Amino acid sequence: MRVAAQMQQSFLRFHAWAYQRTGGRLGHHMIGVPTLLLETIGRRSGTRRTNALVYAKDGASYVVVASKGGADQPPAWLLNLRAQPQVEIQVARTRMRAQAAIVEQGDPDYERLWRLVNDHNHDRYHGYQTKTQRPIPMVVVTPV
Repeated sequence: MRVAAQMQQSFLRFHAWAYQRTGGRLGHHMIGVPTLLLETIGRRSGTRRTNALVYAKDGASYVVVASKGGADQPPAWLLNLRAQPQVEIQVARTRMRAQAAIVEQGDPDYERLWRLVNDHNHDRYHGYQTKTQRPIPMVVVTPV
């Protein structure tokens, strides 16, 4: 299982690299569902960090899931967002500044958004949630 996780991480890094290097000409649909690039600022380092994430549209906003493949720890980008919710995103070839809002279980919109992103990503998030006791939050990213 560890080898599979390492291979998945390597592919995700390659995906983000290709998306960035081609200015979005490659990468938006590389894994069969639309993805965006989320750029956060490291909460301790101040370094810009970029992650390729599957998204679903909700009106003018983009919804991403902080699943980390069902790991017990949240992804670092979520921790960075808690400290600094002003982000940049790239969707295909369009870059924009945005504001991120974390949606936790118990939020009135949680169930609706969960169904939206889970259906959009072929029920993968449901599978990730079964792997961890950690309630998996979502993030609504709204261009400003």
